[in-house]
Amino acid sequence: MTDDDEIRVLTANIEHDGRDRDGSTTRWHKAMKVMAAVSPHVLLRQELTRADLHGKQAMWDQANALGNGFFPFMATASKESANPTGVFLDTSVFQPIQEFEHSTLLWHPVCNPVVRLKGALPEVKPLSLASAHLCYWDPDTRAREARRLTTLGKPGMETIIGGDFNSYVHAADEAPSLPDWDEVDNRSHVEHRTVIGPNGVRVSDTRPDAILAGRHGTRPPVFAELGQHAVRLGQSRTTALAPTASLWRKDQGPRQRIDRIYATPGIADALVRIEVLDSDEVAEATDHALVLAVFRWSKVVQALSGPAVTP
Repeated sequence: MTDDDEIRVLTANIEHDGRDRDGSTTRWHKAMKVMAAVSPHVLLRQELTRADLHGKQAMWDQANALGNGFFPFMATASKESANPTGVFLDTSVFQPIQEFEHSTLLWHPVCNPVVRLKGALPEVKPLSLASAHLCYWDPDTRAREARRLTTLGKPGMETIIGGDFNSYVHAADEAPSLPDWDEVDNRSHVEHRTVIGPNGVRVSDTRPDAILAGRHGTRPPVFAELGQHAVRLGQSRTTALAPTASLWRKDQGPRQRIDRIYATPGIADALVRIEVLDSDEVAEATDHALVLAVFRWSKVVQALSGPAVTP
């Protein structure tokens, strides 16, 4: 049971949408059960593998599994990847008013519906929701994708972005947990997740997070990264900054916090807590932990009561 004054936003990368190469859908059913039990009002999904086939039947199946009244949105699959992003929306809480897709020069197009809170006064402005899955193989592409996402943080806009960022948090206090690349034998993975540092040594790629949530001198960040923000609000580091991937693989170094949720500062101030869901049941469904952001409804309404801009 959820608090009536909560808005619950869940991001979930379900490996190949829970469908195995032998045709088994066991993981799909486990994933649906785990996600429905969280009772999200917004579900930001990655790796909706081939869910665009057969009239998007797989999308409607997932919407129905979440409960009555959920509506699915899905970005277009790219030519090189059949793993699009999507958003599932509880229409008893939100009224969708627009839908955008950001795709130019991106590995996975970003699914971006815009909604209004049901029951809010007409002057309460829209909320932009985005599911992102940054490029797994090229740091420069990830940096470009992060810059594209900053367009959702223009002055006057309020936005929540969640997804798999395939890169690391730039905050100094998380640096000790980053991989020791000399100990990672997967040479391909090293190329995918590192950049050349100032001394010519490969270092973990933290550029997307620095673009999205970094300060520039005295200027505030475009977004707040909600794990770090939760710590600033008093939540324990152990729960707020728990790693999310990989729950299965052993060749990519220790688990890392690559699945994250970002929000514009006004929405971030409505945050109650962050939860990283990495139970045995989750690991049976996917190789990524799920990340849940719980917001206070009344404070979200307050954040949306400022002047609006056209997306």
